[in-house]
Amino acid sequence: MRLTDLFTRTLRDAPADAELISHRLAVRAGLIRPVAAGSLALMPLGWRVMGRLMTILRQEMDALGAQEVRLPLVQPAEVWQASGRWDSFGPVLQCFESESGRAFVLGPTHEELVAMLAAREIDSYRQLPQLLYQIQIKYRNEPRPRGGLIRLREFTSKDAYSLDADAVGMRAQYERMVAAYRRIFARVGLDVVVAEADSGAMGGGINQEFLLPHPQGEDSFVACPACGYAANLEAATFRLSTPELAPLEPVRKVATPGCTTIQQVATFLGVPEAQTLKAVFFMHTPSGGAERFVFVIIRGDLEVNEIKLLRALGGGALRPAEDAEIRATGAVPGYASPLGLRGGVLVVADRSVEAGANFVTGANDEGYHLTGVNIPRDFAPALLTDIALAFDGAGCPRCAEGTLRLERAIELGHCFALGTFYSEALGVHHQDEHGATQPVWMGSYSIGLERMMAAIIETHHDDHGICWPAAVAPFDAHIVTIGGDKETLTTAQEVYQGLREAGFAVLLDDRNESAGVKFADADLIGAPVRLTVSKKALAAGGVEAKRRTAPERAVVPLTALPDWLRGALA
Repeated sequence: MRLTDLFTRTLRDAPADAELISHRLAVRAGLIRPVAAGSLALMPLGWRVMGRLMTILRQEMDALGAQEVRLPLVQPAEVWQASGRWDSFGPVLQCFESESGRAFVLGPTHEELVAMLAAREIDSYRQLPQLLYQIQIKYRNEPRPRGGLIRLREFTSKDAYSLDADAVGMRAQYERMVAAYRRIFARVGLDVVVAEADSGAMGGGINQEFLLPHPQGEDSFVACPACGYAANLEAATFRLSTPELAPLEPVRKVATPGCTTIQQVATFLGVPEAQTLKAVFFMHTPSGGAERFVFVIIRGDLEVNEIKLLRALGGGALRPAEDAEIRATGAVPGYASPLGLRGGVLVVADRSVEAGANFVTGANDEGYHLTGVNIPRDFAPALLTDIALAFDGAGCPRCAEGTLRLERAIELGHCFALGTFYSEALGVHHQDEHGATQPVWMGSYSIGLERMMAAIIETHHDDHGICWPAAVAPFDAHIVTIGGDKETLTTAQEVYQGLREAGFAVLLDDRNESAGVKFADADLIGAPVRLTVSKKALAAGGVEAKRRTAPERAVVPLTALPDWLRGALA
């Protein structure tokens, strides 16, 4: 392609609202153009990168024996209602009605449709396993799209779906897909962390995220350098410190005037925060149920992980309780205690309350706390489980020596072992070898292509622009002409045509611009190799060749140029 024919042009300045390097460089290099909040146009250079990403994805999926399909973006609401995700997916699900009044959604994902189709096509174990994939547009009504390519409302996803006769088969396909994802990210130059994750609205059990550590990422994860344990903060566990054993004290009511926070109480009584109990109040609405009050107790030095809490409660929705709702239970804000509450309150405790004794908690009397509180002697929570938020410096749950480190990250892909969640809801069954009816076991696997493009730019750039890995660059080489004499221009055309005929993707800067402008744009666009055709280089015996990420320049003879370029790209 000639630069004078390119639909977009480079820009000197980035958008004022661009926070991430990838957003700034993608706009400046002409890869994308904003259309609306959460909606971007992929311009010719950006689409060429997407094309190369799609090629890599198809190669890896085809190598697994996966079959490519294309499923509709517009999906009937009834399959989402049957799965239960019509309610649980929340306002991110974009719904609308046809003129006849039938409800539809713009698909944020396609598990329901795959299950619906599998229910029609699969009836025997002999048809299993199956592995389907597509590269398709998704739509999510994100309330706060951000980061340019990172969080869009309309985006491109490679999603795959496995169908198996049993759990063993599902797990085998899951592991093969995880291995393929590792290869994919390695091929595009991304060093990712594979982390345990929460299944969220997807359902199912085992799942892992593929994360790119990044200080401006929207996700957080913890990792143990000693053993390699990694988990998204929503799902992470940690090792609790074991306190010294102590004889149980009697419960005593003590005055604590003006002490409404954990820090104030601990300081006033001269105890560590880990010896206090923190009360947190929520109103919980189960799916299809009535709202109820939830009184949460956790050790004072820890925080509640609302994702874990909601999972422990069986899903639904949470909101903070208001003061009037708290007082209606007999609790007093700032001095609340699980002892002596009125009926109908669900008390949920974190497992940390077992790792200690003689706790301090509120007395449900303003200005007073209780000391010597022990579980289960003094109160027995209805639910005792892990609802604590992991933190930097916590003990690793997998090894005795490790300490967790908290980092930010960009999520690039996700693998879910869904089990029979969708099969049971949508009637996806098969006859096993004994003639018995069994549910099909499903897996779901996704990679966001725009996110992957952004992550590549975030990882591969310098002060001058993008430094594309050869596997995904929009062009293999960027030819720059210096000078307008006939020999230079003719040679540039010959190099351009010759490299194209040799199978390379080449961009020729044939504009009437200064050398400085052309070199700056070549660095900004970021092709792996820059070839400069000039009278000086021709007099030296060839074309000046420079790798984008190396300072060295070399004059390469015209006849040797294809072989040199192959080596440079390899």
